[in-house]
Amino acid sequence: MDRDRLAQALLATFLEELEGHVVSLNRELLALERESVPARMAERVASLLRTLHSVKGAARAASATLVETACHRMEELLEQVRDAGAGTPDVYELCFTTVDALDDAGRRLAAREDLAGSPLETLLPQLERAAGHRAHAPAPARVAPPPSPPPMLTDAVPSPPAAPASVEPHPGGGASPGAEALPVRVSAQKLDALLARSGELRVATLRLEGRADALESVREALALAREAVLGTPGEQALLRAETELARVTLELAADRRTLGGVATGLDDEVRRARTLSFEEGCEGLERAARDVARSLSRQVRLEIHGGALELDRSLLQGLREPLLHLVRNAVAHGLESAEERQRLGKPDEGRLTLSARLKGSRVEVTVDDDGRGLDLGALREQARARGLRVPESDEETARLVFLAGLSTATQVTQVAGRGVGLDVVRMHVEGLRGSVEVATRPGQGTCFVLDVPLTLSTLRVLLVSAGGQTLALASESVARLVRLTPGEVRDVEGRPAWASGDALVPLASLAEVLGLPPGPPRARRGAVVLAAGSARAVVVVDEVLAEQEALVRSLGHRVRRARHVSAAAVLPDGRLSLLLNPVSLVRAAGGRPAASLFPAPATQRTRRRVVLADDSPTTRALEQSILESAGYEVVACVDGADAWERLQSGGADALVLDVEMPRMDGFALTEAVRASPRFSRLPVVLVTARGKPEDKARGLQAGASAYLVKSAFDPTSLLETLRRLL
Repeated sequence: MDRDRLAQALLATFLEELEGHVVSLNRELLALERESVPARMAERVASLLRTLHSVKGAARAASATLVETACHRMEELLEQVRDAGAGTPDVYELCFTTVDALDDAGRRLAAREDLAGSPLETLLPQLERAAGHRAHAPAPARVAPPPSPPPMLTDAVPSPPAAPASVEPHPGGGASPGAEALPVRVSAQKLDALLARSGELRVATLRLEGRADALESVREALALAREAVLGTPGEQALLRAETELARVTLELAADRRTLGGVATGLDDEVRRARTLSFEEGCEGLERAARDVARSLSRQVRLEIHGGALELDRSLLQGLREPLLHLVRNAVAHGLESAEERQRLGKPDEGRLTLSARLKGSRVEVTVDDDGRGLDLGALREQARARGLRVPESDEETARLVFLAGLSTATQVTQVAGRGVGLDVVRMHVEGLRGSVEVATRPGQGTCFVLDVPLTLSTLRVLLVSAGGQTLALASESVARLVRLTPGEVRDVEGRPAWASGDALVPLASLAEVLGLPPGPPRARRGAVVLAAGSARAVVVVDEVLAEQEALVRSLGHRVRRARHVSAAAVLPDGRLSLLLNPVSLVRAAGGRPAASLFPAPATQRTRRRVVLADDSPTTRALEQSILESAGYEVVACVDGADAWERLQSGGADALVLDVEMPRMDGFALTEAVRASPRFSRLPVVLVTARGKPEDKARGLQAGASAYLVKSAFDPTSLLETLRRLL
């Protein structure tokens, strides 16, 4: 390697290490500034000296002389703090400013800019004066303690395990015993690309399930064809083909299970390599809170709860800007001054808490302060002055802070007041397919709750049709599926709402919200209840199609803001579907006339009655939606015993049953139906996850008219089966 390439390689390594060292220096300086015990202060200073020594040595190797000199002077300054047993606020401020200047120098060097005239060069004389040196004094050589390993802030994966003992070691010595534990630096872009490939592999694995089911259907068709040619020469040929196809189907199913396990394991490992702790994702927020508090002569302590929670790096990166906004606003306009806190009986030091916890497939992040709380009266005045509707409840009034440009600050400062910038918080969080809520306690503080998905790359989606389009909704945002009748829809101030118990939930047609052609009016309409934080809304759809796992793909830089759309979903069969933004849909719900959703009473006609029994609420609602969309009158039952009672009291034209149900399973109910003189000729369709041949045989022996396996289930197969039987 020539000298130029070597210099570039050394500089790249130095800049990569400098980024992590800057984070460490900020963290250690914050701890030192709070420390009051001399012995612990000495330990903090020793840790800082080790980090500075590492930076200084790397800077010398990369020929960054100015960085080396600044680190040396800061070492001397910290030694004075150690010897004195305390540091002054001016000394700490100078140290923080130096760390900022080192960070700036790193960015300049990465951009191939000269450090002449940089903040670091400007700061150097001040450092030398504080350290007691005359300007431009040479840095004496000295022996320092061995540097500690630099923190690994970039995504890392473990190196491959050591070779087995039977493999002959390379001449010249083997690896040290701990070599396999050394981390390997991997760029975030490479991990992102690896995760994308892993997701595509999972989708391909899911697609194989359909292929195996298709082969099984072909084998069953061959069996029927063989029965039609019994006693002919073609029987043996079809039997051999059927046997061979059965063998291939079994092998394919086994290979699919193996591939599925490998794909899932790979996906989990890649995700684990991309994770950082929540505490690492909050790096820099404590420094930001400290700087704002110092500029306003206030005191603040930032605490992090749930810091060990491992989260996806992309998620933490997306949360960084909203959290920074909330932290700065909390300190600047939420916390009181020390004098005011004393009058209120509060500690001089304000408390700001960041916490994270898992809630199923989502993460809840809270930013909580013990300050004065939101000025609800001022928010109402601001809303009135801007001609907005003034909410009556305190909860609705508090949400006004997320409106663009609304502020209750009495003076303009460098830090945005509460309400200014919080619309940016909402925009960022919704861009992560999340929601943000606020709760305030006058005189006690304010709490912001950010609710975001655990992963941004794959998602369980509910597929619906509206206006002739297949659209995707995140399953985690779906509270429930419902079937609406005209009697369940109320008109509230000219806006339709769904009457759910004692609550009225805003209602809208999904096709009309998206500007798509509306579907034909129906006596009962399928609808999805969406949840976005504490808000709810009902969107009416043409059909509920299926629930699947999908890859999430960005719409690209050319599509900045698509109304009500957050991303694209890649389905297991390779099709693309737009992934809708539930927060935006909930906000847009209401304001559409409900009369167009339902036909006039004269257009209604008598429909076939189907008794549906399934103990899974989600599956039951999905199958009910399919059947009612096809024009059937559906009696939904929670188990076999309930279905048997409803059948005896009201009769039916057909039964659609699950097999595994409490009290009375599908097999037992089928046998009871066949044993009944009244219902013995009634069509019975079993829809179950039990796809083994012996289960199918048992169902048919019990008297089932048809047996559908859920893994190969689609709306067409069920509707076609019922059409044929009826």
